[in-house]
Amino acid sequence: MTTSAAYADFAAREAHGVSPTYERLALAVSRDDALLALLDTLPPAKRQPNLLFGVVRLLGGPVHDPAAFRDFTESNWPAVAAGCRSRATQTNEAGRCAVLLPVLAALPQPLALLEVGASAGLNLYPDRYAYRYGEHRLGAGGPVLDCDLTGTAPPARRPEVVWRAGLDLNPLDVTDPADVRWLDALIWPEHARRRERLRAAAAVAAADPPSLVRGDLVDDLPALAAQAPPDATLVVFHTSVLYQVPQPRREAFAQVVRGLPGHWVANEAPQVLRYEGLPEPPDAALRNVLALDGRPLAWTWPHGQAATWFA
Repeated sequence: MTTSAAYADFAAREAHGVSPTYERLALAVSRDDALLALLDTLPPAKRQPNLLFGVVRLLGGPVHDPAAFRDFTESNWPAVAAGCRSRATQTNEAGRCAVLLPVLAALPQPLALLEVGASAGLNLYPDRYAYRYGEHRLGAGGPVLDCDLTGTAPPARRPEVVWRAGLDLNPLDVTDPADVRWLDALIWPEHARRRERLRAAAAVAAADPPSLVRGDLVDDLPALAAQAPPDATLVVFHTSVLYQVPQPRREAFAQVVRGLPGHWVANEAPQVLRYEGLPEPPDAALRNVLALDGRPLAWTWPHGQAATWFA
C-alpha cells in the first residue's frame, strides 16, 4: 500500500466517525505530494498517521488546520523526522481492559499477567479499574471504563492478579512526566474522556509501578514468562501491537507463545493475526479480533469502547 493510500485508508476506516480532526488531516496528507515525499524518506513502519500526528503534537504543532499542519511539518521536518524515527505508537489505552476482562475473569484464578508491547503498562491493572457495561457496574473508584458489550453476559468479577510484568522495546515510565506527555500526545484531539482516563490510569500505575522489561517479544519472552509464580495462571496478552512487527517475527512470536504454559490472549486486527471462518464484522470500520489460545471470540473496537461477541 502506498503512503497516500495508507493515509486515505486511515481516514476512512479509523478516524471516520471517531476523530473529524484526524479524518480531515489524514485526507489532506494523502493528497499532498510534498508531504508524501517527505514521509517516504522514512522507513515504512515510521510513516503511519498516528505516529506522525503524535510527534507533531508533541512538538507543539497544529493538527486542526491541515494547511497549518503542513507548514509546521515542512518547516520543522528534521525534528519531526527524528521524532518519527525514534518513537513508536505506544498508545497505552486502559479502556482496552474492558474488552479483555470477560476473558481474564473466566480463566482459572489467580493470574500472572505478562503483556507484550506493554508501553507504560496501563493494561496490566484490569483488577484495579472500575467497569460499566451498560447498566452493569463492576468495581469502585477510577478510572471507570465504559464498554458496549453484546453477544455475551458482562463479567461478574474482576480477576485476581498476583504478578504482572510487561515486555517492550522501549518501555515508558508513568512516573516520568516526559513519557506521560508522549502518551497524551497520542490521544486523538477530540477525546477528552480518554485523556482524563489516561491520567487516572497513570495514577493507579504510578502508585504501584509495574515491572517493565526492555526486550524483544520473541527473544526475551520465555525468560520473562519463567519468572511468573508457578501457582498462578500465566496469561500472555497483547492488544494492537503486532501490526508494528514484521510478518516473520509475528509467526515466530506465535510459535514461542504457544509453547509457553498458561494462556494466550490476542486483540489484533484480522489482517495482522488471521483466523479462518471469521464472521462478517459489524461494519467497515477498523475492528480487532479478540482471541483466546488462537480461537477468535469477538470483534472489538480499537479503544475498548465496544465488543461484539460471536463465539
